[in-house]
Amino acid sequence: SVCSCDMAGKKALALALMVVLVAATAQAVCDMDNDDFMACQPAAAATTDPQPAPSEACCATLGKADLRCLCSYKNSPWLSLYNIDPKRAMELPAKCGLTTPPDC
Repeated sequence: SVCSCDMAGKKALALALMVVLVAATAQAVCDMDNDDFMACQPAAAATTDPQPAPSEACCATLGKADLRCLCSYKNSPWLSLYNIDPKRAMELPAKCGLTTPPDC
């Protein structure tokens, strides 16, 4: 093996490569591309205090996104790569006047 990483390190490396691949190809995840995620990032940032309201661009993005699909990522470690707080992210649809899926 080229990498002498432990299993956690290999998983983190694989995850990082996946994020780079998705960003590089602008492939959509839950009907959101990298630019769409970045439009909502300030309102869901883990390190922003006070938390700003979601922008119009963010709300427009969430309006076309697959919210049920996004819910499946709420415990995903990739959120930390974007500095996204899962709790704040889950609050965004309601702040945009959208209905969050009931089992989210």
